[in-house]
Amino acid sequence: MIRQPSSLQSVVENRLCTGCGACAAMAPDMIRMRETDDENRRPHMIRPLPRAVEKGILAACPGSGSTCGGADNSRPGSTAPASRLEAAWGQVLEVWEGHAADADIRFRGSSGGATTALALFAMERLGFHGTLHVKARRDAPTLNEAAISTDRAMLMEGTGSRYAPASVCDKLPAVTDAPAPCVVVGKPCDIAGTRRLARLDKALNTRVGLTISIFCAGTPSHRGTRKLLKKLSPWRPGVLERLQYRGNGWPGDMRATWRLNDGTVSEQATSYADGWNTILQKTRQWRCHVCEDHTGEQADISIGDPWQNAPTDGDHGSSLIVARTERGRRILHAARMAGYLVMEKRDPDVLFAAQPNLFATKGAVWGRSLALRLSGLAAPAMTRAGLHCWLALPLKTKLTSIVGTFKRIWMKRLYRRKTLAWLGGSRQS
Repeated sequence: MIRQPSSLQSVVENRLCTGCGACAAMAPDMIRMRETDDENRRPHMIRPLPRAVEKGILAACPGSGSTCGGADNSRPGSTAPASRLEAAWGQVLEVWEGHAADADIRFRGSSGGATTALALFAMERLGFHGTLHVKARRDAPTLNEAAISTDRAMLMEGTGSRYAPASVCDKLPAVTDAPAPCVVVGKPCDIAGTRRLARLDKALNTRVGLTISIFCAGTPSHRGTRKLLKKLSPWRPGVLERLQYRGNGWPGDMRATWRLNDGTVSEQATSYADGWNTILQKTRQWRCHVCEDHTGEQADISIGDPWQNAPTDGDHGSSLIVARTERGRRILHAARMAGYLVMEKRDPDVLFAAQPNLFATKGAVWGRSLALRLSGLAAPAMTRAGLHCWLALPLKTKLTSIVGTFKRIWMKRLYRRKTLAWLGGSRQS
């Protein structure tokens, strides 16, 4: 019989943890998020959790048996998707294709800078205090940190994607303490954690003024970063000063900047396609392979790459911008009217053309979860939306989602309890 996790430790041991940091936000004096060597950021329990605290943490945890997204987005009174579109992408009010009107923001952003432009609009025109988002740590460019940016210069430090472990939710207490509402930008699991915490905390709920999710194909591990840097290392010794995954055009190169021991600067680069397809995506944490929501179904606005268009030389990029809530639609329209965004409306079906891999992944996740459950292992919730997508897949893909998972259970030793190896040494059972 499969049981849902009854403790935070069992969430981690069963590989259901997304690394979002919601648990650390609920109990900051008991839990710290730390980097693990082989996967992602994970909760480090400083001291035992009282049962009442742990119960609240499990209610807020987007990884404790949930889908991370879609299940919480079902229509009132029904768990069945209203349409093929809703089954695949969650609630969709409008879809636009557009980019930042500001040329510098557009160029430096991952795909047209729409996320940065929206956040800046909320701060400059709507009176928002700041934006909670992820940026590279200044003292360690291979690592990420979440922080609140309160002006344009600070916000621009976070442009471009960060294909490495990151937590957003453990910094949500700073949003609660902010003097005015904030924008929260993150991966789908970060936004799912934010929404769950906001439901439990009225003070936080009043300060989350807008949630923006980026489309996400999964989080590569620190091993992936090390492999990428091995490819981008100069032939002379030096110290890494900057690691850039996207930006400066669309889709942008992956680029490492080194300060060599002789005082000179060396910059090494590879294409986005090469860095992602041949290195990083192969090191994604297992939890991402069984996550149903890769497009931020619980966000007010979701933003992703318009891969229905082939990148061209000199292309500064655009984004597919999905308004999911009335609040998101209202702010999106206001940003356009104020001149922060240049956008054209698209038929929502463009999502199928732009992100076919993410649609196929949502269906495959249903089959993977089925295989895990048949093996007696913990798995995320299996939703009717996921089943709808699974049924739409070709027979061979359906079989692969199940048979391939049985193989992974054995090859990756998924039947074993997960033991954490912290980055820099030491282990936690």
